[in-house]
Amino acid sequence: MSASASAKENCLGWAARDASGFLSPFHFSRRVPGSDDVSLRITHCGVCFADVAWTRNKLGNSVYPLVPGHEIVGIVTEVGSAVTHYKVGDHVGVGTYIDSCRECEYCNDRQEVNCVKGGTFTFNGVDKDGTVTKGGYSSYIVVHERYCYRIPENYPLASAAPLLCAGITVYSPMIRHKMNQPGKTLGVIGLGGLGHMAVKFGKAFGLHVTVFSTSASKENEALSLLGADRFVLSSDNEQMKAMNKSLDFIVDCASGDHSFDLYMPLLKACGILVLVGFPSEIKVLPHNLLLGMRTIAGSVTGGTKDTQDMIDFCAAHEIYPNIEVIPIQYINEALDRMIKRDIKYRFVIDIESSLK
Repeated sequence: MSASASAKENCLGWAARDASGFLSPFHFSRRVPGSDDVSLRITHCGVCFADVAWTRNKLGNSVYPLVPGHEIVGIVTEVGSAVTHYKVGDHVGVGTYIDSCRECEYCNDRQEVNCVKGGTFTFNGVDKDGTVTKGGYSSYIVVHERYCYRIPENYPLASAAPLLCAGITVYSPMIRHKMNQPGKTLGVIGLGGLGHMAVKFGKAFGLHVTVFSTSASKENEALSLLGADRFVLSSDNEQMKAMNKSLDFIVDCASGDHSFDLYMPLLKACGILVLVGFPSEIKVLPHNLLLGMRTIAGSVTGGTKDTQDMIDFCAAHEIYPNIEVIPIQYINEALDRMIKRDIKYRFVIDIESSLK
């Protein structure tokens, strides 16, 4: 595909036109690939709760028409003259951001997600040519090669999609806090798209994993399907008390409002609760932090190094997200089901087969 052809080619996507969040077909043009860019035909795109938040303008900064999607995988169709890491036909992924300043201490350390000047989001951001970025609910995308990830040929593309957000969001803090050491104890709050990946990583790291949920119906899937070591109903006071001072680390994936004071006493001395969900507020009694020298930390996705390491780890250890593959025509129902938590555990859109 030549640059001139790319400039004329219309990209087909699905976009929201207003805060109703309703998505429907939308034609637009991608920027012309530069010398450092990779153009890829999108085969699959994962569905993240961020897609709900921005299509429905929950953060108040949505720019319409808005094409969501930041768990993108596909096949390279064109590379710029200066591209060195990819060639036509390679399987690649694109995550939550597609650019950064490439000059600050974080970018130099390949932690671009913390770029001092702010990274460019894959959708609803401002690209280098001044246009608003549009995400993976579309037929193709153009990205600087630095922000692409190699997907091993033996790893299914549909399964790879959720790794680009859900996977790295829980993997990154576990690595950062050295929770990849066998024998440590991990708690996982919430058994959704992020939580089920935290369980899978925990077991692959050799940890003793306890799942906490408000729903007793999650017990069988936590223990039998995902292989957790223990299930605790968080509304059962006796079960919770029995867990006091037993955990090295908690990954809190719950986005609904919940009590942090319920979980902080479960941490050992110097234990850490890392929040990757988005509740409306964090409230905790001081003694639950001070006594035991406990910590609450936050985390979002990860840098390019951690993301590629995570993909390679999943391929080497045969770790696959549990997914429900859907056609793009089902996306509005899928987003409604996601709001109702009616998904086990991640929707993935089959872009290649259904976006026509």
